[in-house]
Amino acid sequence: MRRAYHRLDVFTDTPFAGNPLAVVLDSAGLDAARMQAIAREFNLSETVFVRDAGDPVNTARLRIFTPSNELPFAGHPTIGAAALIAHLRAPERIARDELRIVLEEGIGDIVCAVRAGKGGVIHASFNLPRLPERIRGLGEIGEIAAALSLEPADIGFDAHVPGVWSAGNPLAFIPVATRAAIARARPDMAHFERVFGAEVLGAFLYTSEAERPASDAHARMFAPLRGIAEDPATGSAAAAFAGVAVAYEEPPDGEHTLVIEQGFEMGRPSLMTLGLDVEGGQLIAASVGGGVVMVGKGTIEA
Repeated sequence: MRRAYHRLDVFTDTPFAGNPLAVVLDSAGLDAARMQAIAREFNLSETVFVRDAGDPVNTARLRIFTPSNELPFAGHPTIGAAALIAHLRAPERIARDELRIVLEEGIGDIVCAVRAGKGGVIHASFNLPRLPERIRGLGEIGEIAAALSLEPADIGFDAHVPGVWSAGNPLAFIPVATRAAIARARPDMAHFERVFGAEVLGAFLYTSEAERPASDAHARMFAPLRGIAEDPATGSAAAAFAGVAVAYEEPPDGEHTLVIEQGFEMGRPSLMTLGLDVEGGQLIAASVGGGVVMVGKGTIEA
């Protein structure tokens, strides 16, 4: 059976930048094993399958797969699928106003907002369905550095310390002192799984030394245990970073916007916009957003 799919670049306003995504629209009748096989065939960091919503008041249900496994939640598939669905179903509406849609994922219902921008770019964002939490710390600094082919002096800056955080997907967050050190980082598979654990999605490295003046953090994400050597933009990491930022930067009460840049070392620059709402020194709400560009479409026999 021929099934329609679209290829998008997410967290960018430029084609062939950002994080590429495949969205399979005609996924009725596909079981998990078949969806996993299709995701391996596309071999992108994630492929998303659009299904009818379980609750008729919602817009659609999403199933999200990496090349090796299914995820209950992921940021760039949520942003990309929201943008594509709104673009196909309500192009005139998003051209004049923001459209609210609700997507069902393994983590729960996710409220998204979509609007059309200039030059064919679509802007989408979602409210975090679950606030981030710190799951646990990590091991010795020397072991963390070895797992990333770095030196112990490269790990940490200001009050930031390594730890596992999650807003739906657990990730190891590693503060790195300089952008030059992040550029040198490489997973060392002799140490990687032992240091970070098989349950984490990957290791998210970040530094406050950004390449672009308007960015607040520069990041890389390695997920070799999930078949992803490096990810150009990791929306679920941006979601969990909301907790990291509030815990270690202690922003004042109110609303804040942070820009995280990622994918620069891969030649796929990506920009993720993170919204924070702080009250009483605590994070009470957060959102993740970015641009989406349509780059292709076709059919796949599946």
